[in-house]
Amino acid sequence: MFTGIVSALGRIQSTQALPGQGAGLRVRVSTPAGWLERARPGDSICVSGACMTAVELGAEHFAFDISAESLRLTAGLDQVGAAVNLEQSLTLADRLGGHLVSGHVDGVGQVRAFDAVGESQHLVLSIPAELARFVAYKGSLTVNGVSLTVNSVEDLGDGSARAHINLVPHTLRHTNLHALRAGSAVNLEVDLIARYVQRMLRPEPAQD
Repeated sequence: MFTGIVSALGRIQSTQALPGQGAGLRVRVSTPAGWLERARPGDSICVSGACMTAVELGAEHFAFDISAESLRLTAGLDQVGAAVNLEQSLTLADRLGGHLVSGHVDGVGQVRAFDAVGESQHLVLSIPAELARFVAYKGSLTVNGVSLTVNSVEDLGDGSARAHINLVPHTLRHTNLHALRAGSAVNLEVDLIARYVQRMLRPEPAQD
């Protein structure tokens, strides 16, 4: 589990095709000095919203293997030179500063607008129809691994939605969200509690 509070910015150094037809990639990511001190091989690291297993660790880099299917369902994890948001998994002694984040990307959204408003940025995201019902006013939404609060939601006629989010300067400085532009693809994870509530509200199956 994670919190959605990014603790470092990494950069994708290289990608290498894994052996086998239709296989994925081994992705190597550089990290700030000292960030990996408590990490061990096999640890989970959240990379721009996706929980990945560290298969290789160095002093200032780690590598993870990502399947072709995961690449298809996420954004920005195979772009050499791209900045990625990083968070190591929670321990029982850590503060839960954001909200509970699993690192399982639910879908890919698209930036509709990214405009300056005073010292902040107004981010407007297109939310796919299958996720729209989980996005609520003042609720939590994970965008590229960052825990954010939704300021307002517009429901559209096709079942999709637009979420409006305010990004403060601290978030812009310490995450890769400052590089977003209209048309950018982002990894989305909806609030875990909303998923359970939706499940519980489903009608009971008919009994024979």
